[in-house]
Amino acid sequence: MPAPPRLLRLLAAVTGILLTTACWTPPPDARPPMAETASLPLPRPDDMPGPRNTPAPSPPAAPLPLDGAVVVVDPGHNGGNADAAREISRAVPAGPSTKECDTVGSRTEDGYYEHEFTWELSLLVRDRLEEQGATVILTRDSDDGVGPCINERAKIGNEAEADAAISIHADGAAPGSRGFHVIVPGEVPGFTEPILESSYALGVALRDEFHAVTGHPYSDYLGEEGIDVRTDLGGLNLSTVPKVFLEVGNMRNPEDAAKLTDPEWRALAADGIVAGISRYLEEAPAR
Repeated sequence: MPAPPRLLRLLAAVTGILLTTACWTPPPDARPPMAETASLPLPRPDDMPGPRNTPAPSPPAAPLPLDGAVVVVDPGHNGGNADAAREISRAVPAGPSTKECDTVGSRTEDGYYEHEFTWELSLLVRDRLEEQGATVILTRDSDDGVGPCINERAKIGNEAEADAAISIHADGAAPGSRGFHVIVPGEVPGFTEPILESSYALGVALRDEFHAVTGHPYSDYLGEEGIDVRTDLGGLNLSTVPKVFLEVGNMRNPEDAAKLTDPEWRALAADGIVAGISRYLEEAPAR
């Protein structure tokens, strides 16, 4: 039985709509509308306001053992003294009397001069003390100058108001004598009384630690148990700060000379000196 004409017309209309929809192409610039639930882009850390952009402060550096300490290191003699005989032989104040401005110093049999030894050792001592936080002042800035005179060396320590001062030397005794000793000031009325106790404490600390670190023996020709008390040295008599001299060894003794000319042993000697100074500074009452 054929379909009624009305039903045929309805089917034709639906078919046309479906064909039109299937063949429609959106224009190139058309975009689907954004869904209301779409997420917005999150801000980057750099865009965030406030302290997030400020680097965290670095923690304060830990204090060094010798922070705030002032040490004067006096390398004995000088490389130009030998060519300045008139200048270094003039008399200068040395306490209650006068002495020569300076001297040439000693040397080993192989020609290693005391001024060179004291300069090289003093630089090692300076570097080690500075690594521990101390302010270090040398009494001379090279090994090819003249002087300074003994009274000027003492003045450098006084003006710096040093917490400790050390004058580094090597002796020129008889070849059969050896060992090290520390020279501390004796009582000179009107001069050394204020520094007698503190200088002796510095001397003992230096003697003990130098001997412990290096194993070098006490002098067998001067002093007693590595300590020698003297009243004739202008560098001590004129000092107003704790001060000692260290005679590291006898340059004319073959055993001592072998050590003094050895760079590795000089580094060990510097360790011993710094250990002594550090111990004194840690134990000394505030001045």
